Amino acid sequence: MSDGGGSGGRPVDRRRLEFGWFLPTAGDATTLGDRGGHIPASLELFDRVITAAEAAGFEYLLVPVNTDCWEAWVTAAMMIGRSRSIRMLVAARPGYIAPFLVAKMVATFDQLSNGRISVNLIAGQSESESTAEGIRAGKEERYELMAEEVRILKTLWTSRGRVDFTGAFHELSGARLVPRPLQQPHPRFYLGGGSAQAWAISAEHADVHLFWGDTYARIEANIATIRAMADECGRGRDIGFGMRLQIVCRETEDAAWDAAHALVANVTERHTERLRAHVASSVANARVQELAATHGETIEDNLWTGITRVRPGAGIAIVGDPRQCARVLQRYIDLGCDSFCLSGYLHDEEATRFAQLVRPIIANDNPGRVVTLAGHAR
Repeated sequence: MSDGGGSGGRPVDRRRLEFGWFLPTAGDATTLGDRGGHIPASLELFDRVITAAEAAGFEYLLVPVNTDCWEAWVTAAMMIGRSRSIRMLVAARPGYIAPFLVAKMVATFDQLSNGRISVNLIAGQSESESTAEGIRAGKEERYELMAEEVRILKTLWTSRGRVDFTGAFHELSGARLVPRPLQQPHPRFYLGGGSAQAWAISAEHADVHLFWGDTYARIEANIATIRAMADECGRGRDIGFGMRLQIVCRETEDAAWDAAHALVANVTERHTERLRAHVASSVANARVQELAATHGETIEDNLWTGITRVRPGAGIAIVGDPRQCARVLQRYIDLGCDSFCLSGYLHDEEATRFAQLVRPIIANDNPGRVVTLAGHAR
């Protein structure tokens, strides 16, 4: 276990480690690239995943957005009432909902759920998807819009009186928010993205910047860069860092690799070509595809690129036996990551395997930093 060396020549803050899971609102799969292996989205599927994730000790569920997903806010609101303790990390995109209404929705959700809501800021991976859904702003302008909308949210959530705001995209005059958020000063923001604009917004506003899987050297360098940017905003100690990863863990390494390869056995080059065209404007997706092209099947020991052939976004996967999976996570922890948003197929089964096989190792190797199922750090 690391005792505190870190990126950028400064000690790593020994924050509590948090683990989140993923709600597959576009459906689950036993195999990718094959409709025969697809399990459609349904209330029954969501119930299974949430039950497994809560039993496994995951603290939040990422509720995604894209054309194939069920609507995130409605799904999150429905499922928070069917769960007991887990928090919803709801993906929000700029321009889809007026920021005053977003502020009111989140504050209402926060009050009704007893503080079980966080916001995942996303500018959108696909230009064609944004255009198809009526968003006319290009990627750069969407980040500018996001930055302004986050400022409006924070102002509405923290101001005691009426709010006046004049920006490039929005104007409020005497706005009054009811209710106010339960969490103070407001619910947490998570943000991913590989562009300079995404990093600038994280530096100014994010509680957690989530990276997709990458080499250890690149993650270390990126943490140092974004933390330096946050220092300039007076937030160098406020921002946290995390990883968004897939995981395929089995009792033995051979069994894990067999499961990983079976998952993509039906993926063709046509699938990959379609995927690359769909996310061509995304800096973060371009990096993922670059890793697959330059490193091949693995970018580090037990870090696999196979799912990137068919899945946009977080396709880098940890593959191995329990100790190997824990070792990969520990490398990122030692670099300064304290938040991990994980997923794997099938999502209920892989959540249970993580809890049984990997989480105890992480807890043992990081005393006092992992919350147990009883709710106490060990």
